[in-house]
Amino acid sequence: MNIRFQSLGDLQVLHLLTTIMVCILSSCHFGKEIEKYTNKDIANIMGEVTAVMVHDVTNPPLASRFYAYISLAGLQALNPDFGHNIFESLEEYNRPTDILDNEDVNYQLAAILSMTQTAKLLLPSGDNLEKHLDNIKKTALSKGISKKILRSTDSYSKAIAMHIIEYANTDGYRLISSLPRYETSSLQGNWVATPPGYFPAVEPYFNTLRPFFLDSANQFVPELPVPYEEEAESKFFHLALEVYDQNLSEEQLLIAAFWDCNPFALDENGHLLIGLKKISPGAHWIGIANIACKLANLSFEKTMEINAVLSMTIFDSFIACWDEKYRSNRVRPEIAIRKLIDPGYKPFLQTPPFPEYLSGHSVVSTASAEILTKFFMENFAYVDTVEVAYGLDPRKFNSFKEAAQEASFSRLYGGIHFKDGIVEGQVQGKKIGSNIVNKLGLTEVIIADNN
Repeated sequence: MNIRFQSLGDLQVLHLLTTIMVCILSSCHFGKEIEKYTNKDIANIMGEVTAVMVHDVTNPPLASRFYAYISLAGLQALNPDFGHNIFESLEEYNRPTDILDNEDVNYQLAAILSMTQTAKLLLPSGDNLEKHLDNIKKTALSKGISKKILRSTDSYSKAIAMHIIEYANTDGYRLISSLPRYETSSLQGNWVATPPGYFPAVEPYFNTLRPFFLDSANQFVPELPVPYEEEAESKFFHLALEVYDQNLSEEQLLIAAFWDCNPFALDENGHLLIGLKKISPGAHWIGIANIACKLANLSFEKTMEINAVLSMTIFDSFIACWDEKYRSNRVRPEIAIRKLIDPGYKPFLQTPPFPEYLSGHSVVSTASAEILTKFFMENFAYVDTVEVAYGLDPRKFNSFKEAAQEASFSRLYGGIHFKDGIVEGQVQGKKIGSNIVNKLGLTEVIIADNN
């Protein structure tokens, strides 16, 4: 382009040069506005992670550990000014201040990449996420993120993931393999393996792990369970009879199936036992949280915070619940009923492989409902579609607490828990959830207008 300035005044020349520079910059550097990431992107990552865990048949307590560190990585990768109250409340956690402030990083993309990188390193089949990582990077370029920013963000994300993995490696889980093999007790009324798989006890030392927010695994020790007694007049016999005598309606059967969440379920087909792919209780509640975030049209950052707080709450809930399970070590209804009432009894749901008291789903669901109710509101209505992928119809709920109540008593309908294990599980879950709400000073979200 040839431009002659002889006939132009100084101001005209300056204006012309300014216009040319703006055009060049607009076309070369700011030609495409960068699209922001949304709550859907976080939900997609958690969905991919869940799929890998289902593939690996990850047990429920261990799944909660994976979700907690994966979401913590996403939260840590966000803008350095975000989430101070959460990080300051974590046990033995130091923020990586030397790598947090980087002007060449897209922090939303960093959260997505950090979650995926952490999952890749943590999960047994984490390498299955490699293709998903590549797609995230390709999508970033299509959103308008430059190759320079992508390289810097990718490097930053890997550093965050490694920091979280180092933190995870100090929580005590790696030491479990060196502990004595769990031996089943021969005492009457104690837990024994159940059909059809007769799996060994799952995670008997999970209570030795470091919690995120609780002071210890036994911070909220529940009331003692009703003691095992075989007399027909005893409280225990009546608990067993209550499970046995249920005349379940079609609705109660649907409820039991909807909240089953048993990764160990087996389908008996003649002489074959075929594993059924199912999610864990934690996965179900994380799915609910992301349904709520989408329905409320929440920001990427708030959605990340909710996923992180909920995931760490679920992890702490499993630690506390498992602490009691292997202390009281109580027999499951299936075994007790076969001995005391009916040798041919078979529960509607398959009994999972760990002691009965407390009900894990009751603890986890009630604690989750406390967290989500604080974030959203008491009467936040939603349709739960989490189990649709596993062949079950959606269910509508008027609140998270209504869902938690249904989830808790689904265990009675399914024949896998006694009532006191359910009720006391709810008590413990409420204490855990309320404690975390107060400790973090959680506040309600500002729900955006969907219109």
